[in-house]
Amino acid sequence: MQEDFLHFIWKHKKLHNKRLYTTKNEDLEIVFQGNHNFLTGPDFFSAKLKIANQLWAGNVEIHIKSSDWYTHGHEIDPNYDNVILHVVWEDDVAIFRKDNTEIPTLELKNYIASDILASYKKLFASENIKFINCENDIKKVDSFVMQHWKDRLFFERLEQKSKIVEELLDKFNNDWEQVLFVLLLKNFGSKVNGVSFYSLATNVDFSLIRKLSNNAFQLESLLFGLVGLLHGDEVADAYYQKLKKEYAYLKHKYVFEESGVVKPEFFKLRPPNFPTIRLSQVASLYHKHQNLFSKIIQSKNLEEIYSLFDVATSDYWCTHYTFSKESKKSTKKLTKKFIDLLIINTILPLKFQYAKQHSKEVEEEVLNIVSNLKKEQNNIISNFEKIGVKISNAFESQAILQNYNAYCTKNKCLQCAVGNYLLKGND
Repeated sequence: MQEDFLHFIWKHKKLHNKRLYTTKNEDLEIVFQGNHNFLTGPDFFSAKLKIANQLWAGNVEIHIKSSDWYTHGHEIDPNYDNVILHVVWEDDVAIFRKDNTEIPTLELKNYIASDILASYKKLFASENIKFINCENDIKKVDSFVMQHWKDRLFFERLEQKSKIVEELLDKFNNDWEQVLFVLLLKNFGSKVNGVSFYSLATNVDFSLIRKLSNNAFQLESLLFGLVGLLHGDEVADAYYQKLKKEYAYLKHKYVFEESGVVKPEFFKLRPPNFPTIRLSQVASLYHKHQNLFSKIIQSKNLEEIYSLFDVATSDYWCTHYTFSKESKKSTKKLTKKFIDLLIINTILPLKFQYAKQHSKEVEEEVLNIVSNLKKEQNNIISNFEKIGVKISNAFESQAILQNYNAYCTKNKCLQCAVGNYLLKGND
């Protein structure tokens, strides 16, 4: 038994008897069950109850056992002074206010309908669960309920991602260009080199990137040098030596430090994801767009964003993945799949936070962009599709990932629209 279940029962008045009585056999009528509180303090605020024909207004606290009141120290917390009803599964001890008057108690175990209790036990029966608690029943959820829940989940996830933007704005004195640079670099590094590229972006003043953006070679030299890719003394490669010489010149001219920058990895990466390729693409991107942030904010649809990120490496990398070792010639452009990840993890959170801070409406634009992106392909998405959940695009895959990470893996079924629907039925 979880307190969340008792919260659900109280919130939705899922009580099978019309007439309720306290443990002292006093008539109890729920006029208003109160507003659910997810922060500290009593579980429901501003409830209105009739107890023994007396109307009470105040708060409601819910526990598994009455004695939990003392276990949690509520008797010495002034936040609980205005509790007018204690709702419990089992009443094992009387609870008193500071003035020594007893707080009325409702014992729920005699009032919960057997079918709801059975549904609850089924939802949390772990013996046959392979993936998530509702895997056998999620396909029964009404499509309207599911779509509404996906809408909420997507924006919940977007809010979480945009908090990173907010934190970086504080760190960099509201410099949106620097924040964009940091987020892009982190995501260009992906899982393996995200930390390395992030450390690069946070250790270089963006004003230097801006100064060098007219010269793609200088920008590439700066990025390569900062992450330690130009520290070898005996690399017999003319382009390498040229980059190294340019980096030494830039370091002498602009006097910057590279301490704190984590060196990137090549191990276990596919060649298109090598740090050499990704950093060259970053240099090309900032050379092509010296006002990238404003262009991203002004972009209104997917085609415009794809156009912004239509960049490739410098010529040298058309025949190389690493220094000194030639490869078959190919133009190493950013793929649509990679750009899609940048859109999801960088561009949309940035647009969302920017609109919020400037009191602009951007939800429809964001939905239009993400709904036209292909869904992510991973084990979580595949498993949801196997149990009957339709996932058509990135909007839906982002929503489902949020559902899994924020609710399914934490057993928060009673805070999830799916779990609520399965317990409430069709009413």
